[in-house]
Amino acid sequence: MKFTDSPVIDLTVKGTKLSIQQDNGSMHVGTSVWPCSLILSKFAERWSTLDSSSSTTPNPYAELFDFRRRRGVELGTGCGVAGMAFHLLGLTEIVLTDIAPVMPALKHNLKRNKAALGKSLKASVVYWNNRDQISALNPPFDLVIAADVVYIEESVGQLVTAMESLLADDGAVLLGYQIRSPEADKLFWEMCDVVFRIEKVPHEHLHHEYAYEETDVYIFRKKVKKVTEAESESES
Repeated sequence: MKFTDSPVIDLTVKGTKLSIQQDNGSMHVGTSVWPCSLILSKFAERWSTLDSSSSTTPNPYAELFDFRRRRGVELGTGCGVAGMAFHLLGLTEIVLTDIAPVMPALKHNLKRNKAALGKSLKASVVYWNNRDQISALNPPFDLVIAADVVYIEESVGQLVTAMESLLADDGAVLLGYQIRSPEADKLFWEMCDVVFRIEKVPHEHLHHEYAYEETDVYIFRKKVKKVTEAESESES
């Protein structure tokens, strides 16, 4: 499900309107705006802009969305919706990444929204199985963002490895998710369960206007690796 066939998608984030141009006729899925990028953006807006001091509603995501002195990276950014939204919400150091064929669409949208963003955001070509490109991003990152990136079974292992490599030990992956392939879905959750502690965001916590039935938001944090007796002795 694409969000719409309209050539331009508007999304208002913290009072600023983003205007995203998409190309549904392209050979690359990254040139379309997908629902998960929107639900992720508006979920983050809902909780990152909540004034806990004057609100009777506790904010379970206050620490997650405290963007001060934090670095972020988006995997499979496509047209750049989520990355741009997180920048507007205060994540001022963020890198938007995707494969080379998607870069023209991404850079066009970054230029199109430069006035709204207030600066040119960083964009980088990254293939998830390219260790040099992953290293060149200078990990670790406090926040890894990904929206609608699980749809090909063959790329699942590369994606999970990339997320683990990029994420700081005390960081978080914020994932917008929709099932695209049963095979990819099964493998993805099996592999993630080995590496991450997985928290599913309750649907009632999503933005009420962007809580599509088919989409979910998850928060991943790295599992603490157990030190074996042999490793402990070798370190001593």
